[in-house]
Amino acid sequence: MTEDPPVENTRTLLHFIDGSVAYAGHYLHEDSHPVHTHSFVEIAVVMSGSGVHHSLAGRQELQVGDAILLRPGVWHGYENCRRLDLYNCCFSPELLQRELAWTRQDPQLGHLLWTGPYAAQRRGILYTHLHDDALTGCLEHLDGLQKLRTLPPADYRGDLIGRLMLFLSGLARVVAETDQVTGGSAGTHPAVLDAMRMMEDRPAHQWTLTDLAADLHLAPGYLVRLFKAATGLPPMAYLSRFRVELAASRLLHTDQPINRIGESVGWPDQNYFARRFKSHYGLSASTYRSRFTKSIRH
Repeated sequence: MTEDPPVENTRTLLHFIDGSVAYAGHYLHEDSHPVHTHSFVEIAVVMSGSGVHHSLAGRQELQVGDAILLRPGVWHGYENCRRLDLYNCCFSPELLQRELAWTRQDPQLGHLLWTGPYAAQRRGILYTHLHDDALTGCLEHLDGLQKLRTLPPADYRGDLIGRLMLFLSGLARVVAETDQVTGGSAGTHPAVLDAMRMMEDRPAHQWTLTDLAADLHLAPGYLVRLFKAATGLPPMAYLSRFRVELAASRLLHTDQPINRIGESVGWPDQNYFARRFKSHYGLSASTYRSRFTKSIRH
């Protein structure tokens, strides 16, 4: 690593400190890097060396130019590393709800940040490969983010977000080509965006497709078609994904009992919550909490 990053770890949970919202920096791995999770979005670009990425999605041999995007709460690690140099870009999920909320409406960026990591059972992890010009362009913006690391985050928030967006745009174009993302300039249908916000604002509400469609003044079948075209998921599956990510965050960042967390995200039946959580993360909620954090006071 070239310099100390603006993160701390509590056992194997990584989280931001000092008000940072985004940063980039190098990590050099030898042998292995233990399984861990983090409270931010992470993108790792392989610069040199070799290794194996280990996650719920399996084991992936890495080569120069590979890029891995991980949504918050996803666990992963590295094995068999031989001078594996990763250029990591990390940013706070609060940006997705604020300055980057508009990316939902962009076909390429929406796929990269919102839907692609879950398409085809990817479990919150998206792999891609950057060739030549794409890699050079992404590295330019990662270098720009790294240089901003020494400046006060509060004074340079706009610069950080600007550099981050340039990096994400370049990455999104590559992923869109690989995944054959289409959608033109029209973006996501407003009803889909409204449905997302409604469900995310009230996760504990016992949503049904019929009620959601009625609130949006649409036929249920039409809403499903719009939602699947935009996200790859029907509305209730999208809600389940949001609930399980929210539950993971609350397991790591609060002292709430597990059954109360299940209730707070809309799954009051503890057995049902347990099944949904383990199906998504491959671990029980109690194992997830005990493995990835001991002190949850940040």
